[in-house]
Amino acid sequence: MDIACKHCGKHYDVPDERLPAGKIVKFPCPACKNIIRVDLRYERQSDRKEHPGSAKATSNEDEVGRLKRKILKSVGDLPPMPQVVQKARKVMANPNSSFKDLAIIFVTDQAIATRVLKMANSAYYGLAQRVSSIQQASVVLGHKTLAELITVASTSDLMGKELKGYGLEAGALWQHSLAVAFGSRLIAKKKDPEIADDAFAAGLIHDAGKLVLDPYVFERRDAFEDFLANDHENFLAAEKAILGFDHAEIASEICKRWNVPDNMATAIRYHHGPSEAVDEELAHVLHVADGIAMLSGLGTGVDALSYEIDEQAIKTLGLKSNEVSKLAEQVVASVQNTIHEFQ
Repeated sequence: MDIACKHCGKHYDVPDERLPAGKIVKFPCPACKNIIRVDLRYERQSDRKEHPGSAKATSNEDEVGRLKRKILKSVGDLPPMPQVVQKARKVMANPNSSFKDLAIIFVTDQAIATRVLKMANSAYYGLAQRVSSIQQASVVLGHKTLAELITVASTSDLMGKELKGYGLEAGALWQHSLAVAFGSRLIAKKKDPEIADDAFAAGLIHDAGKLVLDPYVFERRDAFEDFLANDHENFLAAEKAILGFDHAEIASEICKRWNVPDNMATAIRYHHGPSEAVDEELAHVLHVADGIAMLSGLGTGVDALSYEIDEQAIKTLGLKSNEVSKLAEQVVASVQNTIHEFQ
């Protein structure tokens, strides 16, 4: 098996028969003396050289491959993105759209209209008087803001489910999604106002991959606990090692099903590693907003452990530490006010 020291980069060819399958092996690097840690519980075939004694690795790789195919198929079991969201985005994208365009949306879904009115009257929007009709809300808030409310209201059911695998109670994922949406829009308005609408919409669905992976994570909760207990890496690394996918990758597959614009899908795919997205400013926006929501404790689950915001992303966006703190305060207030009125 080819083993590399992550400290100095030196590689060692260790015979498979000397490595105990299914265990964690630690030994000092002969070159730099730092500890090399090898987790043989979830090793893949690609980590080993072809060897007659590598049947165990082949078995593990086959299992991961089968699981990946099963997970990808389950993406198709998710309901399609509510049509009202797609219609709302068209309204938001058209500066010449009017209340009549929005009215058509509400005719097909009165439940959404009720939710939108509740949110329009939330403290977040700070209206001087309560609005009692969609038409009144459109006049007071503007149709673009109203279209945004449609998007939020129509995704609340989808994102409001309990996720046992991630340790999220019912409503927690939606609360976190709201936080990232609000945070993304605030950051985008400072950095590049033209992407503010996309930033908000992407924030709402950035963790949609968890909806698909949750049952698989729950079934393997013991393996996840063992991985995290014996490893300094984060939950994302555990997803990849145990399932073959992380939730950001699955979210990008969901984006294809939902016909999400490419720039949003790419940002969602790389919101945990924005530096991997080439010239994708929105990925940095999502990453920092996600970190702010996590560190603020908004809708966090077991995957919030060891979460760190990439300092390079903060620099790329031109944010200062005091600005990040202020953004966190604004996000917390916005989510609390919106949730209070919505429930």
